[in-house]
Amino acid sequence: MSLDGFISGVNGDISGFVGHGNGVAKYLADLASYDTVIMGKNTYEFGYRFGLQPGKPAYPHMTHYIFSKSLIFDDPDPKVLVRPIRIEEIEKIKKQNGTDIYLCGGGQFAGWLLDNHQIDILKIKLNPLLLGNGVRIFGDVSSDFKLELIETDRYDNGLQIMTYKLK
Repeated sequence: MSLDGFISGVNGDISGFVGHGNGVAKYLADLASYDTVIMGKNTYEFGYRFGLQPGKPAYPHMTHYIFSKSLIFDDPDPKVLVRPIRIEEIEKIKKQNGTDIYLCGGGQFAGWLLDNHQIDILKIKLNPLLLGNGVRIFGDVSSDFKLELIETDRYDNGLQIMTYKLK
């Protein structure tokens, strides 16, 4: 995210975010440890800009749960599952055996998860950038939360990765 809390600028612009270096390599290596990813429709469809085909996994080694009221695929990959935006669906996924769950993206879906106490750990990639406008990391989150910083690492190009536990 940017220093002012955006995960993209206006019209989905991410051109100012750090795109290479040892911090990005660390982030990509960390993704290999997850077997499940959840995201909202907008985050999934954002991948189309980078060649993702509808119904295909953005991360081939992970099972994808995409939360949407309207998304439909003609012939989805078995690892791409669309679910209604309901707490019960999140709770089912959390009860499954496997790794921690990777929340990809942010915005409205991440804010909804936060408001409903469904996020335990936040791992934030903080970019040395101010955007002023765009997509907020937690959309219109309406609750207050206290966090405990449990780890912070600094990388090339001013990127920091900070891990917080929700109290």
